[in-house]
Amino acid sequence: MFNIKLIRENLEDVKANLERRKTPEYLELVDEVKQKDEEWRKKQFDLQNLKKEKNEINKQISMLKKEGKDATEVMEKAKQLPGQINQLEEDVDKLKERVDWLLMRIPNLLHETVPYGADDLENVELKKVGEVPKFDFDLKSHAEIAEELGIADFERSRKIAGKGFYFLKGDLAMLNQAIIRFSVELLVKRGYTYVEPPLMMRRDAYEGVTDLADFENVMYKIEGEDHYMIATAEHPLAAQFMNETIDEDLLPLKFVGYSMCFRKEVGTRGVDEKGVFRTHQFNKVEQFIFCKPEDSWDFHEELQKNSEDIYIALGIPFRVVNICTGDIGIVAAKKYDLEAWMPRQEKYREVGSNSNCTDYQARRLNIKCGKEGGDKKLLHTLNNTAVATSRALVAVLENFQNADGTITIPEPLRPFMFGKEKIEPIKKV
Repeated sequence: MFNIKLIRENLEDVKANLERRKTPEYLELVDEVKQKDEEWRKKQFDLQNLKKEKNEINKQISMLKKEGKDATEVMEKAKQLPGQINQLEEDVDKLKERVDWLLMRIPNLLHETVPYGADDLENVELKKVGEVPKFDFDLKSHAEIAEELGIADFERSRKIAGKGFYFLKGDLAMLNQAIIRFSVELLVKRGYTYVEPPLMMRRDAYEGVTDLADFENVMYKIEGEDHYMIATAEHPLAAQFMNETIDEDLLPLKFVGYSMCFRKEVGTRGVDEKGVFRTHQFNKVEQFIFCKPEDSWDFHEELQKNSEDIYIALGIPFRVVNICTGDIGIVAAKKYDLEAWMPRQEKYREVGSNSNCTDYQARRLNIKCGKEGGDKKLLHTLNNTAVATSRALVAVLENFQNADGTITIPEPLRPFMFGKEKIEPIKKV
């Protein structure tokens, strides 16, 4: 949620920052907020004065009656005030509701290091890590590999659930769990508390996390209930302290959450249409930090290092890009994407995002920090994908495929797979 004080006190700076996002509609929202906020403050002032006048008139009536004087004229005036007060209260509430609605849709201010650009083609590459593997045989896609090995079934999942779902079988299912266990253990050893969050959230909590007007079209709503299936563990991790004040001595709070995730978006025609890269249901290990405002940029880099270390350990080549102004979402002040090398496509594909949301998300959720009896302030929130296993599976299957159709299991995952070194064909049904 945007800070109204910035619009009141630094309007031109706010507009200059928002102009970098190349979305004129945001400037229109700011102008409307300024207008509605001025109306709200004026009516709020009038309301307070009217209530003060009512109190003074009531005292005057009491005094006149006490002195035995005629209070008829004053009482007639007093009769008009409740209706006027009620109308002003209604106006004030409507204006406040509109202002809050607008503030929820104005995006966060961008950090000065966010590159200027129109879309994802103008994201800035920061570095590449790992050597791209060379193959002396014809490469197969992850879906082809998995089906030939008998470790995935896309046709039977489509039969019973429709497009965008899958059966993982045997060693591929074990590989999925191995990636989860490996990444969770790495982060727990680094001081992160492991959490398995609820898989559903109510609307009021979800609106605190993100702009549902923008995100709701990809989410699953439970019919007849005030619940949504979560799109990522980030959302319940963020909302868990909604409307709370956290003792600042407890900060930072670092969490690693694992959950299944649910989204309506699915792969388009071509390479993503069949397989596990983009599906309605997937597994993800998420990092989340609540911290003091002055510490958030250091933690942004810490989160990035964590996710990079996972892919370095797995031996998967990747690159890191700084997301440009035209591609970044409304909640983040700055975002890095980690993109893993996909040999079959001969390109890097996004496998995780690292966002510093500064105080924007905390304001929406009303999460503060401070000491009892002292001043309270909004804290900062950060989130980063440790690993989305479906995308990591694609990277492992394609980068570690062998000419005989088997898959070499990355060494750090072998302890979670009974010491196996390769994935070999299983009996097909």
